Amino acid sequence: MAEDILSQLKPPAGSTKKRKRVGRGTGSNWGKTAGRGHKGQGSRSGGGVHPRFEGGQMPLQRRLPKRGFHNPFRKEFVVVNVRDLEGFEANSVIDVDVLRAKNLIPKNIKAGVKILGDGEISTPLTIKAHKFSKSARAKIEAAGGTIEVIEGAQ
Repeated sequence: MAEDILSQLKPPAGSTKKRKRVGRGTGSNWGKTAGRGHKGQGSRSGGGVHPRFEGGQMPLQRRLPKRGFHNPFRKEFVVVNVRDLEGFEANSVIDVDVLRAKNLIPKNIKAGVKILGDGEISTPLTIKAHKFSKSARAKIEAAGGTIEVIEGAQ
């Protein structure tokens, strides 16, 4: 039933136009130069200007003031707060794979996982991560848990 209807679908009248076929002889009014004019960069095959070209005017990205510094060697850590670890069972081991399985971190990690101290934790856990903040370290150990620093980024 649905297949019959799908095969009969047509766009509304007047909503589609036929493609303009250029370069099909002088009788079509779009022959010879095919709407490209005479000579110049725009008439050549592969010619034309890039989308940011402003006709020789100083480009926008060069006119605007530059500020700050972008460090190409910056390490981006995925952060997990202590409050996100509250739901785990007592004395369980929490590592990168467990955090990934619980959708607390994305599949691709650039520099590693850092545990931050926002929130509270009451269950003792063994947490394995690349970095820990001082407050997170204090809260985990105060709850009776342990931390293990994973060496090297992933």
